[in-house]
Amino acid sequence: MHPKTIQLIRLTFWCSAILLAIGSLVPTEMLPRQAATIWDKGQHAVGFAWLALLGLSTHRQKPWTLLIALLLYGGVIELLQAVTGWRHAEWQDLLADGIGLLIGTTIWLFMRHRATRQR
Repeated sequence: MHPKTIQLIRLTFWCSAILLAIGSLVPTEMLPRQAATIWDKGQHAVGFAWLALLGLSTHRQKPWTLLIALLLYGGVIELLQAVTGWRHAEWQDLLADGIGLLIGTTIWLFMRHRATRQR
């Protein structure tokens, strides 16, 4: 992968992680109305699948470290929600984060397998 592409993916990863945290911690009244109508657990799964896919694309050397860090990140977000006073922490959200990580990892493995077969 070209170094500029890696930089762009990493920038996208970090921006996505920051936006995911902001969206998870601000009062729901501050979010677009469409965000409140989408199933909460689905949002968690999609968000963490996206982070896994981006992260694994550029951090191939230590995939387990990245995945564990992302799951811990989801846990920290839940703990922070518990102390905001306007959001609520739910263990089911952390489970949805983990499912999203599995989905993102599966997609990444499939893409990597296809890329090596095409060489």
